[in-house]
Amino acid sequence: MYNESFSDSFKRGYRALPVAIRTLITLNVAVFILQVLLGIFSSQYSNSLIRTFAFYPDWQTALFQPWRMFTYMFLHGGAFHLIFNMLWLWWMGRAVEEHLGPRTFSVIYLAAGLGGALLDVVAAPLLGYNPVIGASGAVYGIMVSFAMLFPTMPIMLLLLPPIQARYVVAGLIALDMLLLGSSDGTARIVHLAGAGIGYLMMKRMQQGYDLSKWILPIEQFWYRLKGTYEESQSKPRNKNMHAVSDVEIIDETEQDELDTILEKIAEKGYDGLTKEEKKKLFELSKKE
Repeated sequence: MYNESFSDSFKRGYRALPVAIRTLITLNVAVFILQVLLGIFSSQYSNSLIRTFAFYPDWQTALFQPWRMFTYMFLHGGAFHLIFNMLWLWWMGRAVEEHLGPRTFSVIYLAAGLGGALLDVVAAPLLGYNPVIGASGAVYGIMVSFAMLFPTMPIMLLLLPPIQARYVVAGLIALDMLLLGSSDGTARIVHLAGAGIGYLMMKRMQQGYDLSKWILPIEQFWYRLKGTYEESQSKPRNKNMHAVSDVEIIDETEQDELDTILEKIAEKGYDGLTKEEKKKLFELSKKE
């Protein structure tokens, strides 16, 4: 392992990412690479891509081109815009997905991004009808979810002592509120809306609502396209078993070990794990 090449190390780390985060990061990076390649040939091509899939905050766009409320989340205005969004998604999103499951995680992410677009329609008469791109609104929803799940988790920021997650996220939200009237107020309202939707979705889930059921029809449609849906539905189910919609089934003993490790991460952070615990967490994260 110590002599492996950079590419092998990268592949191993990439495969170890939870499935939803891995998919989202891949899509965002792939679309940004397409933006860059189109820009190399001509800035008109890159601008055309943005004009076609960005979200314009007016009711006509929301009503007649609703797909823009999703596609805008995968476009970015520059490398730093993409990097910061993906870093926040990776830093905080991994623990959220491992705790909630990929379906619930995906519902919160997409709902936060959608909520950001819809609130921007309402706020546009005051803030301006500026096109919106970027995953920030969706990422803010995940950041709030992280702060609600792990409020005292220490976060290391540049040149600052460890700060609890709830204070880091609250500080970012407060900063957006202060800058709401600035030239990029449109982006700020999307951030705030994403954070608000993330909070509401988490509260709804804590009340016992199954968020994952919103993603199941899409998953079933995908299985039908692959021709595997009927096979999975034809197996008889024990009447004494409960239906589990948003977990990956692993051995009960391994589940206990995973729960213990996640609890330790919540209390002491990832660096508080022993080498054996980190290795075990890596092994369990690869099981699908």
